[in-house]
Amino acid sequence: VELVESGGGLVQPGGSLKLSCTAPDANYRDFSDFRSTSMSWVRQAPEKGLEWVSTIDADFLGYYAASVKGRFTITRYNPGKTVYLQMNSVKPDDTGRYYCVAGDYRRSPDSPRGPGTQVTVSS
Repeated sequence: VELVESGGGLVQPGGSLKLSCTAPDANYRDFSDFRSTSMSWVRQAPEKGLEWVSTIDADFLGYYAASVKGRFTITRYNPGKTVYLQMNSVKPDDTGRYYCVAGDYRRSPDSPRGPGTQVTVSS
């Protein structure tokens, strides 16, 4: 599965950023396959392991890590095979490389993921 993330960058504490993840046509004959797949975001801070951030299931229900709940929102647009992560009120601890995962990372940590996009929160 090929996934492509975008939208990362440098943002000041308290600011906002929106990440996107698109699954190109490869491995999804049409968006019905994508529609039935849970999608997740994970992140990796410098010198730390992967941390689960959020998952959205096929029923559009979002699940969040305690560290981001109330600040981040995960959504999906199935016809475009795209998942978004809206990041509000960001903190320096949100700094890291963010990866899109094709699956529920909490249950299947070996699910395919993209190359990631870097987010740096700094003044």
